Amino acid sequence: MPLFCDVALAVPLDMVFTYAIAPGMEPVVGGRVLVPFRQQRMSGIVVELHDRPPQIKTKKVIETLDLSPVLDEQLLKLGKWIADYYLAPLGEVFRTMLPLAAEFKRAVIYRITDEGRMALHLAGMSGSPARSKRTPEQQLVEFRVLDYLAERESVREESLRGTTRAAKALLTGMARKKWIAREDVSAAQDAARLVKVAVLRSAETSTKKLNENQRTLVETLAAAGGRVLVEALRSLDVPRTTLSTLVRRGLIELVEEPQDLTTPKLKPRQSPFEFEFSAAQKNARTKIGEAVASHKFAGLLLHGITGSGKTAVYLACMREVLEQGRSSILLVPEIGLTPAVAADLHQVFGDEVAILHSGLSNAERAEQWHRIRRGEARVVAGTRSAVFAPVSDLALIIVDEEQDSSYKQEETPRYNARDVAVMRAKMAGAVVVLGSATPSLESYYNAKKNKYTLVELPDRVEQRPLPEVEIVDMRQEFQETGQEQVISRKLADEIRERLEKKEQVMVLLNRRGYSPVVLCRACGKTLQCQNCAVSMTHHKRERKMECHYCGHVARIPDKCAHCGSEYVYFVGTGSEKLEELLHGMFPQARIGRLDRDTVRGREDFEHALNALNEGALDMLVGTQMIAKGHDIHGVTLVGVVGADMALGLPDFRAAERTFQLLTQVAGRAGRGQTAGKVILQTYFQDHYAVQFAARHDFAGFYEKELQFRAWMHYPPYSAIANVLIRSEKLDEALTWSGELGRWFEKTKHEGIRVLGPAAAPITRLKRDYRYHFILKSPSREKMNALLRAMLAEAAARKIPRTQVIVDVDAVWLM
Repeated sequence: MPLFCDVALAVPLDMVFTYAIAPGMEPVVGGRVLVPFRQQRMSGIVVELHDRPPQIKTKKVIETLDLSPVLDEQLLKLGKWIADYYLAPLGEVFRTMLPLAAEFKRAVIYRITDEGRMALHLAGMSGSPARSKRTPEQQLVEFRVLDYLAERESVREESLRGTTRAAKALLTGMARKKWIAREDVSAAQDAARLVKVAVLRSAETSTKKLNENQRTLVETLAAAGGRVLVEALRSLDVPRTTLSTLVRRGLIELVEEPQDLTTPKLKPRQSPFEFEFSAAQKNARTKIGEAVASHKFAGLLLHGITGSGKTAVYLACMREVLEQGRSSILLVPEIGLTPAVAADLHQVFGDEVAILHSGLSNAERAEQWHRIRRGEARVVAGTRSAVFAPVSDLALIIVDEEQDSSYKQEETPRYNARDVAVMRAKMAGAVVVLGSATPSLESYYNAKKNKYTLVELPDRVEQRPLPEVEIVDMRQEFQETGQEQVISRKLADEIRERLEKKEQVMVLLNRRGYSPVVLCRACGKTLQCQNCAVSMTHHKRERKMECHYCGHVARIPDKCAHCGSEYVYFVGTGSEKLEELLHGMFPQARIGRLDRDTVRGREDFEHALNALNEGALDMLVGTQMIAKGHDIHGVTLVGVVGADMALGLPDFRAAERTFQLLTQVAGRAGRGQTAGKVILQTYFQDHYAVQFAARHDFAGFYEKELQFRAWMHYPPYSAIANVLIRSEKLDEALTWSGELGRWFEKTKHEGIRVLGPAAAPITRLKRDYRYHFILKSPSREKMNALLRAMLAEAAARKIPRTQVIVDVDAVWLM
């Protein structure tokens, strides 16, 4: 048996840690172990077993958590590739790959020491703990902590802080003075999701001797067959003590049972197998099927216009894979698309489906993960993390809306799930299908260069026409009406006409809140977030100002914070204000709103889409959440309000993002039997992104945009990386970025362009001042080597690793 194991821990250090293996322990490569790290316990993944003694004294593994690997050889290899390609610590990559946080309970306990008892004794004599330089209020809290611990053997941190109101920093200071001892007792735990069920002991229970509340409970249980969830009983108008009384008297028993998996409440659409596939759909199915049958890696780009039946092709191919006893993964970019996709999958595949996304609780994610690993679910759907699902015999990975920026994680590890899907398919000898109506320039370029097989779906299903797009120039609208308009006269007329015909309307404004800017008319200054260099957004219904970057909330100002003037003006329009305006213009219309303010959980999203599907809503207002993937046959008009705002951002992808959003939202119209129409309001009507979107001309946009990318050496002609230096102290951020800037100047890096250092477009975010470099190179290998050397230089200069962000293949440069 090996004497040592190397363990990858989820810490921001580019290294693994060696631990001694105690006799009788049998850790496995790819399995989890519990180990001591500094002053705490952590779980990590074993990456190697060996007999090489390290140069320093090693700590011992505390506990082996798995008898068999949770990451098989293929997933371990994929994790190492991600760590290498995206320059991310291996342990943080593995943490992202494993949704098993619910199986590890972090716990810290505190005990009072002899020095603490002496300090408490002296405090009893003098009125405050000895040797304390803290304020009287802090001394009082210290006294409460010592007094509370003195009466108990040990206390959990959350209980101690809740009872004494002690801040974490205060407890750390007391531990440093050795008044209290801190011990990490984190351990593995059972993550099974259990629910309490009330069971009626006897169906013949007499209700004569029961009071009215007790009778209500017993009769409810009897009517439901003698078993009801305790949570459901709480909706009854009876005191909570009533149930306890009946349990004590032996009339009702409480039992714990595994909680059922939640299935989507969205009504599934028409089965894709109930209508005739078009020739193009059949061709796509054949090409994907042949690639799967070869048992070799293949990449395909499925370019199908909106409404061309891509989802039907996906489901048909996944069904064929399942019939062969193999597995498939379907990735969607946002949680908002998951309910609709899950409803379709459950309709076709039943219990063979597992869903993975961030909207699930830790316990739900762990449960789904174990179902997949046991082979109970061979069809997996979810957002970007679903690419790591532990399926066996993987045959097919489908990435829907492959161009979407949501596939890129904006925290360590900064991986792109689309590219990881391609690499996983390559390692597994599987097929990867990238699907979109508006593919990213990189993917379409690769298809044109024959790196992927290009498969086209050029027509809508059942030969339905694409919607007519009419552009409204808002500059001309202002000249003719003499005032700033949110809804143009043309859009208002079209909405009125659709409502009279009992048809449905979608209106897109890709900015949430009521007003995005609060301006003082006296001094001209805006209300900025105290943590970020951005304006705070007014949310009228919730009566607050909120920063959409860090979440900071402030009260609505009645006067200017800078000059004290009362002339505070709310500027601009968000989706909340747009909804209010439309209610005023069309008071009889039933209007719903779909954005992050109205969607707090998956039930909210399902409720809104069901209401639209069933005709309970006449109009849906929303942000980009309504723009893609939804198949609502009753929608015949789509209005686009201010979707060209992104064209003003300092981002080389601004035109591409605008074209994609306009094309996608236009595709929501006319998906039923009635032809659709799109009214596109813009201040940039001559911009090529707007013009090509209005003509549904992807090829034309691709050729035009590609010229600019070639001239400026941006992707797909060069790889790109964004190096961000951040610190809460401005002078630190400036010093560190200056030091690395001089290092880049002195270092030879042939074939790599380094731009910067420069202030990031958003100079301050979440309290950090931000400066960045942009690197461009046709050689990924050269750029990766230079970035590794830069990280080594930063470490040598004692710049903390967490303050240097390396974003390879960055999609957001703000």
